[in-house]
Amino acid sequence: MRQQNAAFAAGLGAHFGSGFGTGSGPRFGDDAPVVRSAEVEAQDPDAIRKLVQKLGKGPFSIVLMFIAPSVDRVALARQIKAEVPWGRVMGCSTAGELTAEGYDEDKILAVGFPVEHFGVETILVPELKTCLSQDLMSGLIRARQILAQRYPHFEHEFAMLLVDGLSEREDALTAALSSGLGPVPLFGGSAGDGVRFKETFLLNGRQITENAAMLTFFRTHCPVRVFSCDHFQVTEKRMVVTEAEPDTRVVKEINAEPAATEYARLIGQDPAALNDQVFAANPVVVQVGGKHHVRAIKAVEPNGDMSFFAAIDQGLVLTLAEPKDMVGHLTRTLDTLARPAAPEMVLAFDCIFRRVEAEQTQRKAEVSALLRKHKVRGFSTYGEQIGAIHVNQTFTGVAIYPPGTEMSEGDLTACSGAASAEGAPE
Repeated sequence: MRQQNAAFAAGLGAHFGSGFGTGSGPRFGDDAPVVRSAEVEAQDPDAIRKLVQKLGKGPFSIVLMFIAPSVDRVALARQIKAEVPWGRVMGCSTAGELTAEGYDEDKILAVGFPVEHFGVETILVPELKTCLSQDLMSGLIRARQILAQRYPHFEHEFAMLLVDGLSEREDALTAALSSGLGPVPLFGGSAGDGVRFKETFLLNGRQITENAAMLTFFRTHCPVRVFSCDHFQVTEKRMVVTEAEPDTRVVKEINAEPAATEYARLIGQDPAALNDQVFAANPVVVQVGGKHHVRAIKAVEPNGDMSFFAAIDQGLVLTLAEPKDMVGHLTRTLDTLARPAAPEMVLAFDCIFRRVEAEQTQRKAEVSALLRKHKVRGFSTYGEQIGAIHVNQTFTGVAIYPPGTEMSEGDLTACSGAASAEGAPE
């Protein structure tokens, strides 16, 4: 099968030209990884050249790049234009990277999808505040049709979304996209800026852009599982948003009291002590479609208002949740994904507050060991998307399996789970 796909890739390279990345670089035989990855130090002046050398020149259908926010954007764009041979490149800034070391920082991670295993079509949404759902829908349908016609021998598909993490438009975007996805499972991540929450960016080809999103459809002969899980248990403590500014995701009052003051009272904290660590340990959830999903708190404003990373509105009922054992839950999730066969790679988008919690509870090394063991690559986000929903504090992504892996319907759904009254999914 891999020899046949290699011949198909050679045909694509001849048809599309050198933009697909032929030439010198590491050579991979029939036992080459189905998905390739490499990482380099973000501050290395030769970072992109070294990344190309490590990953190889392809040919790739697409290369994803997850970029530490500490990089010089101008220098990065210049290096990419000068050094990158790959035909299609996209990515974003991060709140930390998931590399071969597990949780990582100040790296540039590249993930390459070889043409013999993957076909892709990408849609750019250039202005999130003005995009029209009807325009999006027609573009989605057209992209899916193109892929189906071009890659009829690739029977598996999924969609991946990257979006500006400070745009405050993820909820509207996922809702607009949902009607044009058909049966294609979607997951996504919001670009990050470490723990600064000031500037995020997307990489579209050789251009740096903001206030945008990119949706990529993948078709492949590799079985895939899109998943999203968290490790929270819902409590009996509820509150009602009594005053809010939905457009800016700001809550001004909870239970007719100043928002930060009332939230602090409910969790037994001094309002002055509220910070990222407290938010990570005391999340609030909303019920959507019979499941509870976290609405992560972004910050407390000087006037006592609270800003959020996801949609919020007046009259919304919020419920306090408490984290269960993150390491135990992640172990079960990744073990489930490893049945009936180990994935070639798990491409995962992991909320920044999960990393904060792992550091706060001194379990970062354990989480990193699990990520290494299960070949997880990706980045820490300012939010995740699954289907038509924008969520927070989840571990979300796609597991990609070797060609020919036998998958049952139960295998495809066993690892999904959200916060529940009974606790984390087993």
